[in-house]
Amino acid sequence: MIEKLIFSSRTTEVDSVSINIIGAYKKSDWSADTHLSAIFTSLEAEGARLTAAIKRSKVESELEEKDELRDAGLRSLHYLLTGLMHHPDPAIQTAAGEVDAVFDNYGLSIQDENYASQSSLTSSLLLDLDRPELQASIDLLSGCSEIIEGIRAAENDFIQASIAYKKASARESTLESATQIKAAVVNIINNRLVIYLRAMVQVNESTYGDLGRTIARIIGDNNEVVKKRRKKP
Repeated sequence: MIEKLIFSSRTTEVDSVSINIIGAYKKSDWSADTHLSAIFTSLEAEGARLTAAIKRSKVESELEEKDELRDAGLRSLHYLLTGLMHHPDPAIQTAAGEVDAVFDNYGLSIQDENYASQSSLTSSLLLDLDRPELQASIDLLSGCSEIIEGIRAAENDFIQASIAYKKASARESTLESATQIKAAVVNIINNRLVIYLRAMVQVNESTYGDLGRTIARIIGDNNEVVKKRRKKP
């Protein structure tokens, strides 16, 4: 018996099941079965839409990761300067104080700003840190210039991720979400494909048996993962 796909499977799991089922179907020529072909035409179309929707949703998480890298750089600079202002060498203390005075105009509180404001403030901080009169002090502080360059790289990466996110958001407003498309994919698999194959395996096992068993294994393996996840405390 071919199980139905558990509806509470994650969108990425449904996407994977769909891809694997389509792969199993394409290993043989099923053109003589127009009904099965029609089911898979629908499944391929909805599966492609689900894959695209999942990719769009990943853009936001990537943006959050880039923001965290930027924040980490700012924290590193703050902690470095704070420590070096207590260095036993007076020259290093003085140099750290000069750089910290610039950093203090912005402070770690810029991490709490919205994305756009933080980008503006971070860019402004980097411009201030690039002032010629500060370079000798920065060069005297071990690791300082590397951290500043790390913040610069993180800010550039964030800007690129932000552009990608805005583009994806603009498209998302006119497209269905991954969750909505997942429901359509599960419906095709459960209410069309599984029901049809259950019947055809009974009628003609020699023709449909291998495909039925392969799809049963693909769905069964996924369902086991979902069931185990439910049992976890």
